Amino acid sequence: MSYFPEWRKVEQITPGTVVAPNEYLPISQSLLMGAQHVVAMFGSTVLAPLLMGFDANLAILMSGIGTLIFFFFVGGRVPSYLGSSFAFIGGVVSVTGYTAGSGLNANIGVALGAIIMCGLVYTIIGLIIWFANTKGNASEWIEKLMPPVVTGAIVAVIGLNLAPIAAKGAMASGSIFDALMGMMTILCVGGVAIFTKGSLQRLMILIGLIFAYLIYYVCANVLGFGQPIDFTGIQNAAWFGLPTMSSPVFDMSAITVIVPVAVILVAENLGHIRAVSAMTGQNLDQYLGRAFVGDGVATMVSGSVGGTGVTTYAENIGVMALTRVYSTLLFVVAAIFAIILGFSPKFGALIHSIPGPVLGGVSIVVFGLIAVAGARIWVINNVDFSDNKNLIVAAVTLIMGAGNFAFEIGSFRLEGIGTATFGAIILYALLNRKSKTATE
Repeated sequence: MSYFPEWRKVEQITPGTVVAPNEYLPISQSLLMGAQHVVAMFGSTVLAPLLMGFDANLAILMSGIGTLIFFFFVGGRVPSYLGSSFAFIGGVVSVTGYTAGSGLNANIGVALGAIIMCGLVYTIIGLIIWFANTKGNASEWIEKLMPPVVTGAIVAVIGLNLAPIAAKGAMASGSIFDALMGMMTILCVGGVAIFTKGSLQRLMILIGLIFAYLIYYVCANVLGFGQPIDFTGIQNAAWFGLPTMSSPVFDMSAITVIVPVAVILVAENLGHIRAVSAMTGQNLDQYLGRAFVGDGVATMVSGSVGGTGVTTYAENIGVMALTRVYSTLLFVVAAIFAIILGFSPKFGALIHSIPGPVLGGVSIVVFGLIAVAGARIWVINNVDFSDNKNLIVAAVTLIMGAGNFAFEIGSFRLEGIGTATFGAIILYALLNRKSKTATE
């Protein structure tokens, strides 16, 4: 079997047509479908760097490059797009002290060094699984180590840990106007989520943010309430140019906070690949290790120039579920579109003009959705909370993460999401061993 598949051309899509990963569409349809994938990932890929003080232009650019790296490592056999990961936000904010809406992050270097090390650990995990997959089903022991009760708790903790940041961002200046604009943004996103359907509904964050931006503009720039939006940066920015790049700084305390995110990315990527397998009817477990390596390498490359850590995107999986088009070549098209957008400083200046209260309101929705996504993992996997083992693991993990529980030995420090992640895995392993011993 060759490393890359031999793609077959599908001449025309009709209702009900399923396009397999090793098939491709005519150029015109490929361009349209690729653009749709860019739109799907856009809202989250841009929002994550804004919440961490990273250059959104660079994040878009590196999402395209990262997707191409992923495509290469999986041999073009796993349809997926790599965008900015929200799992890094808590750690980055913690080690840099950044507040959303306050411009570029002045302490970005220490975060980048830690993101690179996280990508390295993730890559090593991927290499181990890649090797193990040649001898058996490596995904089985991953599921034993991180069953649904553990992964659900870890995902929920990401949202809960970030809750104070979202609330603070929505009231950046402490004024009533900012608070009202934050609430208005929540209503805009909620309105799109409830009163639209199909593709519009899937883009609820992006469309809701646009509506909120326009309302804020009318209230502040036209009616004179609050701090008006400054368009000077947009007017002065060039149409084409290089995004703002930054150099990493390797700080051990920052590394110990952010490296545990690798565990979250493993669980996330595993779930995404399983979802794509179910949709395509193909068992993609054999590419699990290669997918982890591709994601890990893409994260290291992104972090080395100032970009965010990346992960496979559920938004694009949603597009595939809706269209039933799984061609992996579409993600090459989408990646090229993203790279072109990344080289437009004017586009980046527009993104960075989003007012703090609007960004804070969107943050409340997004972080809340992340927390609920963890609970959804419990529901769809029928986690039994009448079992005290599951109950204790979930309860302790949530409080350790939400309370930002810190653990420090010398220069080694874990806090918040990191403590909760390792705590959940270790606690489940100990309690599961005890419960097995008791039943024997």
